[in-house]
Amino acid sequence: MNILTIDTGTTNTRVTVWTDGEVVAQAARQVGVRDTAITGNTKKLEDGVRETIAEALASAQIERNDIGLAVASGMITSNVGLCEIPHVPAAAGIDDMAKAMREHRVENVWHAPIWFVPGVRNAVEHIGLHNCEAMDMMRGEEVESFALAERLDLNEPTVVVLPGSHSKFVSIDKDRRIDGCVTTLAGELLHVISHDTILAGSLKEGFAKRIDPEMLLAGAASANKIGLGRACFSVRILDQFAVYDANARANFLLGAVLGSDLLTLKNSSAIRMSPGTRFVVSGKPILREAIARLVEGDDFFSGTVTVLGDDEQRDLAGYGAIAVARRRGLVD
Repeated sequence: MNILTIDTGTTNTRVTVWTDGEVVAQAARQVGVRDTAITGNTKKLEDGVRETIAEALASAQIERNDIGLAVASGMITSNVGLCEIPHVPAAAGIDDMAKAMREHRVENVWHAPIWFVPGVRNAVEHIGLHNCEAMDMMRGEEVESFALAERLDLNEPTVVVLPGSHSKFVSIDKDRRIDGCVTTLAGELLHVISHDTILAGSLKEGFAKRIDPEMLLAGAASANKIGLGRACFSVRILDQFAVYDANARANFLLGAVLGSDLLTLKNSSAIRMSPGTRFVVSGKPILREAIARLVEGDDFFSGTVTVLGDDEQRDLAGYGAIAVARRRGLVD
């Protein structure tokens, strides 16, 4: 069976063509729901998704009529996407997600109905100042988490770390249900601080090129003790009055920002994480290594840390979306 999976985020869309469970082609474009928010309509998003599909099919040398199923996940199901579906409240298992899938035809995108997978939100109601920190939500990370749970055969409480512009920490229980998540702006903060503040001159090469464990841990300790803002300014002090090179300073900043994420895990009411919870860390190599070293260097965390390889985290969104569709009975 030929299957098309569509993964649309805030800024990017990736389309994957699968034949009998194997990836045969992919295409990606810088188009996402941000374009809808900016333009006030979905035309640019529709055009971008349609063109990405066409490119993927051409690469696979498959005609669109030979596709038996199209499944979409991510921000495409948000209010600025192509088929708005309410989040499924946690705790949500893969069967809950399958039941909540929605079939919808988008004429300007695909000639047949597309099956859309909704997101997941924390089970918090009547949001106000008293409980807003406990609330969080995701669109796209839920299918990635289900994919990892299946690939790694998870059967114990686990936090899946999905770093990016918005870093997501997804809590999975022993029954492979998503029981909550927490989000930070770690990636965006790193980019803005490195490029759009006075620290740009102290970080001439931008992001860390290789991990410097001493500086990474020092940055995390500094942010934990004196706050993220002051720890960040310390990067300039290290540039002006010490002998550390640009990569060392970038590691200090990386540690400060990611260390703040670990502080979130210890104290956030969005997920209730115990010290012995297992960690599964995905993402780009530098980020994977940095997060793993910070977790292993923090006495609070005592659970197993699994750092994924590139093969283990490849095509997570499509793999997870197909797994949900299979539970719905759409795939043999």
